Amino acid sequence: MNTRIKIAICTLLTLMVVLTSIYVPTFAAPSPEENQILQDSLSIVEIDHEIERISQEQQTLLQRQQELRSSLADQQEQMNLQRKRAGVVLRSYYMGERDKLLSVVLGAKSIKQLLSLYDYYLLLISHDQDVLQEYESNYQFMRKTEQQVAQATMELETIKTNLLAQRQRILLLQSRVNDGVNASENPETLRKLIGEMTAYWENVGVYEVNKHFKALAQAMQDLPQFIQQQQGAMVTNGKMITISIREEEFNRFLKSESELFNHFNFSFVQDQIVVEGQQGTMKLRVEGHYTVENEPKNSILFHVDRLVFNGLELPDTTRNKLEKDFDLGFYPQQLISYVKATEVHALKGILEVKLELSFK
Repeated sequence: MNTRIKIAICTLLTLMVVLTSIYVPTFAAPSPEENQILQDSLSIVEIDHEIERISQEQQTLLQRQQELRSSLADQQEQMNLQRKRAGVVLRSYYMGERDKLLSVVLGAKSIKQLLSLYDYYLLLISHDQDVLQEYESNYQFMRKTEQQVAQATMELETIKTNLLAQRQRILLLQSRVNDGVNASENPETLRKLIGEMTAYWENVGVYEVNKHFKALAQAMQDLPQFIQQQQGAMVTNGKMITISIREEEFNRFLKSESELFNHFNFSFVQDQIVVEGQQGTMKLRVEGHYTVENEPKNSILFHVDRLVFNGLELPDTTRNKLEKDFDLGFYPQQLISYVKATEVHALKGILEVKLELSFK
């Protein structure tokens, strides 16, 4: 083998090592202190995304508020004109001008004159009603716009408060991370580990977590059909129906829906659902619970209590976003149209849902 070929092979091997270190980092088991620093640094990244989202929402709402205020100013100007027109109409009735006109109609000397004057009288009355109705319609529309402006103002204040709280939160976390890095035995190695973990989460982790939550949301749409096919899953007692979903059946159902769940296991424990598994370099643990909700419609919704990615717990902002982006709920009326969910309990190995017959 000549020298040029040896150099080319060495260069290729070096490049492969570099690329591997960038895209599939290997994380040595960190100490508890380092683990907390890594978790805080990951929280900073996620909260920073939340700040960006809130800022965009703030700008959108601010623009909406300005548009509403501009529209309200135009409406108020139109209302002033409408008010004057309506005032003229009402004064004419108050002063008896329409009564005088009616007397003229009744005093007509011929049928032809009577009909002509009566048509004119009806035209005036119709015009009066149109003016008053238009005034009332514009008034109601203006009041609605005023309420929308007030609502937008309240929402804007809430967003500003939330934004300030998240910014304060990120400053405290950044200060804690900086103190922890500076106090470590090898700050440079820890900074590198933080960079690698952050890059891995943003380039791989976010995509994988979203992919699995999306698959779970799609699978939940088929859950009612699966329950109907399970003998003994539904037990009726008077007006009450109890659905019992066994842990092993639920896992079998999910694995039949998507091969992604071949690497994960769903466990039902007391008042909690736990999802845990590993695929490639990604380890994921999700802890959550179900609640019965009646707004906007009766449903059983899943709430993410903890989300742990490769041993690092992600902040509430990430959990909230996943709940918002992916519907993991169960809708009993997709199973039976005339029922309403009243209770949901996670027991050891069983998820139990109680339904009540409701014909409202």
